[in-house]
Amino acid sequence: MGSEGLTLADIFSGIGGLGLLLYGMKMMSTGLEVVAGDRLQVILKHATSNRFLGIIVGVIATIVINSSTAVTIITVGFVNSGLMNLTQAIGVIMGVNVGTTFSAQLIAFRIDTIAPLFIFIGIVMYLFFKKRNIRNIGYVILGFGILLFSITIMTSPLRELSRDVAFQELLLIFENPWLAFLVGFVFTAIIQSSTATTAILVGMLMSGVPISIVTTAFIILGTNIGTGITTVLASIPASRASKRAAIFHISYSAIGGIFFGTLILLFPAILRWFETTWTDGARQAAMFHTLFNVATLFLLLPFVPLLSKLMEKIIPVKGNEIDKKYERKLLYLDTGTAMQTPTLAMVNAHLEIVRMGEIALENLMLALESFFEIDEEKAEGAFQNEKTVNFLYHSITSKLIEINNMPLSTVDGERVGEMFGLVSDLERISDHAENIAEYTGLALEGKLKFSEIATKELRTLSDLVIRITKSALKSYENHDDSLHEQIDAMEEKVDELSQAFVDNHIKRLKTISCDPGSGVIFVDIITDLERSADHAKNIAAVAVPESKRK
Repeated sequence: MGSEGLTLADIFSGIGGLGLLLYGMKMMSTGLEVVAGDRLQVILKHATSNRFLGIIVGVIATIVINSSTAVTIITVGFVNSGLMNLTQAIGVIMGVNVGTTFSAQLIAFRIDTIAPLFIFIGIVMYLFFKKRNIRNIGYVILGFGILLFSITIMTSPLRELSRDVAFQELLLIFENPWLAFLVGFVFTAIIQSSTATTAILVGMLMSGVPISIVTTAFIILGTNIGTGITTVLASIPASRASKRAAIFHISYSAIGGIFFGTLILLFPAILRWFETTWTDGARQAAMFHTLFNVATLFLLLPFVPLLSKLMEKIIPVKGNEIDKKYERKLLYLDTGTAMQTPTLAMVNAHLEIVRMGEIALENLMLALESFFEIDEEKAEGAFQNEKTVNFLYHSITSKLIEINNMPLSTVDGERVGEMFGLVSDLERISDHAENIAEYTGLALEGKLKFSEIATKELRTLSDLVIRITKSALKSYENHDDSLHEQIDAMEEKVDELSQAFVDNHIKRLKTISCDPGSGVIFVDIITDLERSADHAKNIAAVAVPESKRK
């Protein structure tokens, strides 16, 4: 049949089908990450044990959220945040490349005929159920249905296109293996999804488009390298460690692609084996995609330590990295990968709050030292730290508002709400530290002195408040509720001592055994310390599961 078989309606259907495929992929990836939510963080953190476990984690995580790009960006983000080292990330990335082949296998099963059923079920769950978890699962099913339906929509125009003489001549150009390789690379780099590119290729083969096994193989090889471009771009503003992970991703795929591409050209029988083993072109593409990635994994697995060192040669490790903790800028929420996915946003928000907590605690300790030692320089340091804490309070709050507008799981949605309260409690602790530092100046100006017993009482209360604040921050950082009862007991002790020490001070003032001018400052410091303990208790409460809260 000539070109008259392809109508304008067919062209529009093909374009519309392609759009639906990309949209369905995006819906599935977003929806699955929301459903996985905090579980995905737990899954990826298991990768820190060893690289073999990291490979398994990479495979599972990619299947779970149906996006190799998303999982790789999350992994690079974890490296940037210090939660993974390069060797651990390498294991995950190797697993990601295998896990991404699952989608093509699924599509090749030709279950697109039941796509309307998935769409119907997904819409019903998403529109008519109020529970967030059910709605999120419905969103995933709807995305999967749209993905399958896009294959159905594209089938007819692609079938007509396959009969078009001009198109058949165009396909002959791509019989050049390295040109096919380039097409796979460029197209994937543009749409930023190897899964989508492979799905389109499998869909074309299902529709009868006459693409040879050689062209199919080299398009897939190019696709695997093209997906690394997104990761490299995302890592540009991030740390040097995350850049190494991103460069490894694209290097790993390039080494595998070039090695096996050359091997195929030297030994064409490899592809003939695919043709004789699987007669269906779509299944041949899906199996080549899977087996190529598995073979690349086994080829390069023994060389992981060498590859890790090579990445450090390409981007050298700086021996004198500056401690940026006290800089008035966001360290975790302001990088290229920081907010690209809900999972990364939640992880980085947690790290940023932990950093703010460390500064607030150190500021409280510095302010107390400045007061007890009557050290004006330390008091000035506390004032500067307070400005950093205030900056972080406003900056983190702004980012939390953005995160709150992201598609979040029920658990992550609740955690964001708690984070708003956390940054407020930390900011208040630093405010109380600033108050104490100001008393240093008052003591210097008025040459005020406390009695030995008054100073001892203040030190006793200060030490207890520092202990409760340290325990609270540790509890939040590690999501550990085992210290909850101990923190509650310490907070009650702070309340008791605060009242007792104020009463003691009033008695001393009556007997004129203490400087009257210091009376107000003593009570004010007691109040600042007691309220700091209250805020610490609030922070610790976040680590306690809802079922255990009173």
